[in-house]
Amino acid sequence: MTRLVRWTALAAASVLLAAGCGGGPSDDDRSGLSWGRCEATADGPAPSAEWQCATLKVPLDWSKPDGETIGLGLIRAKARGDDRVGSLLFNFGGPGASGVSMMPSYAPAVSSLRERYDLVSWDPRGVGASEGVRCRGDKAIQAAESVDLTPDTPGEEKAYLRDAADFGKGCRRDAGKLMAHVSTADSARDMDRIREALGDPRMNYFGISYGTELGGTYAHLFPKKVGRMTLDAVVDPGADTVGHAENQARGFQRALDNYLVSTGQEPEEGSRKIAALLRRIDARPLPTSAPGRKLTQSLAITGIILPLYSKDSWPTLTAALDAAERGDGSELLTLADRYNERDPSGRYGTTTHAQRVISCLDDRQRPTVAETKRLLPRFEKISPVFGAFLGWDTAGWCHDWPVPGQHDTPQVSAPGAAPVLVVGNTGDPATPYEGARRMAGELGKGVGVLLTWRGEGHGAYGSGSDCVDSTVNAYLLEGAVPKDGKVCS
Repeated sequence: MTRLVRWTALAAASVLLAAGCGGGPSDDDRSGLSWGRCEATADGPAPSAEWQCATLKVPLDWSKPDGETIGLGLIRAKARGDDRVGSLLFNFGGPGASGVSMMPSYAPAVSSLRERYDLVSWDPRGVGASEGVRCRGDKAIQAAESVDLTPDTPGEEKAYLRDAADFGKGCRRDAGKLMAHVSTADSARDMDRIREALGDPRMNYFGISYGTELGGTYAHLFPKKVGRMTLDAVVDPGADTVGHAENQARGFQRALDNYLVSTGQEPEEGSRKIAALLRRIDARPLPTSAPGRKLTQSLAITGIILPLYSKDSWPTLTAALDAAERGDGSELLTLADRYNERDPSGRYGTTTHAQRVISCLDDRQRPTVAETKRLLPRFEKISPVFGAFLGWDTAGWCHDWPVPGQHDTPQVSAPGAAPVLVVGNTGDPATPYEGARRMAGELGKGVGVLLTWRGEGHGAYGSGSDCVDSTVNAYLLEGAVPKDGKVCS
C-alpha cells in the first residue's frame, strides 16, 4: 500500500547514492559538525570526494530537550564561488525520501545555486541514516502485493485491513519509542537545530513535494528565522486526509487526461478503456516475464501512476498499456517496481515505511470502512481510474495505527516571515496546483509569493521552463522577490 505524495519521478530516474559518515573531520569546517568522507553502504557506492557527511545529535523528544538523543545523517558539498550566501538545505519529499542519498544525484540540476551556497541535505528522523524505520521484510512486502487495495468482497476487505494493521505492528516493533516522535513538527525543529549547527543566522531552504509542508511548518514555528525559502510541487496545507486523497485523484486524472489527449484519444473514452483493463486485471492478474510474479490490479495502477509524474515518461506509459492490452503485464510491473523501490534481486527500499510512520503520526483522521464506502462514489466520479484506489487508501493507510495522529491539517501561517517563494505547476499530478495557491494564502499576506508554471509533471524547477528556473535562481541567489502571481507559460 503506497500513498502517492512523494517526489517519485526523481527517485525512480536517479541513481541513488547512499552515504554514511566516515574518514576524518574536514579541515575547513564552518559548522561545528565533524564532517568526513561519505562511506559506501549496501545500497550503493559512496559519492565523490566533494561530498562530506556528518551526524548531528538532536533530542528524541523535543518536549525534553535535555533528554535522550538520536542522530541525524547530513550531507553537504561546499559552495564553489567566493561570494557565499550560506547553506541551502534541501528536502526531497516523501515523507520518507533520503536527502543523504538523493542530494548528490540532484546536485547537477542545481549547479548554479552551488556557486553561492553549500548544498546540504539530511535524512529526517525515521529515514535512512537517521534511525531509519523498516516495518517488514522483503518477502513479506512481495507477499503483500497480492492484497487487493480496492476490495470488492468481505474477504478482500478483511485481508486489506489485516495487512494494514500488520504493517503498523511491524513499524512499532522496529521503531519503538521513536514512532511517537517522527512528526513533521519534530523534523521542523530538527531543521532549526541543523541551521544552528551550520552557523546560518536564517534558514535558506528548498522544499519539494512533502518538503513544502515541512517548509511551511518550519516557517510557522520559526517565522523570524526564515531566509530565502522556495517551495515547489506544493502539498495543500488545507486538505485533511480525505481532501488530500481527493486532490490526488483529481491531479492524477487531470494528468492522465492530458496524456490521453497527447496520444490523440478523447479523455473520457480513454479513461473508460483503462478502467476496463484494470477490472479485467482485478479478475485475472496478467502474466509477466518475472518468475513467479503476476501483475495485479494494484500493481497495474501503480505502474500507470509512475510515468504520469513526468511528461518525458508518457511514451513509456503507452508501451506498457499496449502490452497489458495484449495480455503481458511485464512493462507495467517494471514501472510499479521502480515506484516501489524494488531492485532486480527482490530487495525493496524503505521510503514508504518512513512515509507511513510519519504521515500517520501527523494525521489525526482515521476514516472507517463504512465512511470510506460512502465516499467511494465521489472518488470514482472524480477519477474512474484512480478514484477507488485513493478512496480505499483513506481507510487502510493508518488503520489500527499504534500511535494517535496529531492534527487534521498542518499549521503554516507565518506572520512576520520573509517572503517565501511558492511554485505551482498547473499540470502537477501528485500535488495539484490548487495546493500552491492555498499555501501562498495561508503563509500570509506579504509572505507567500506565488509563481505559476503552466506545465506538466511533478514539480516546476528544472523541468524545462527557463522562466521558472531564472525566477527561482534570482530569488535564491540575489534575493530578488518576483511579483506575486507571476505566470510562466
